[in-house]
Amino acid sequence: EAAMAKLYAAEVAMEVTTKAVQLHGGYGYIRDYDVERMMRDAKITEIYEGTSEVQRMVISGNLLK
Repeated sequence: EAAMAKLYAAEVAMEVTTKAVQLHGGYGYIRDYDVERMMRDAKITEIYEGTSEVQRMVISGNLLK
């Protein structure tokens, strides 16, 4: 269940922050804006918690047991 939660949280965070950066246009990439930091944090969470592919393998391995 932890792998499912990590996967879901990381993917939703990236989806939301990507949309926020696009909404802000070029300003979304400027370090002076919080949205840029949030996107970096979301990407790091996606990598640090184990890549989405690894989380999917863990989930599928548990489902096959």
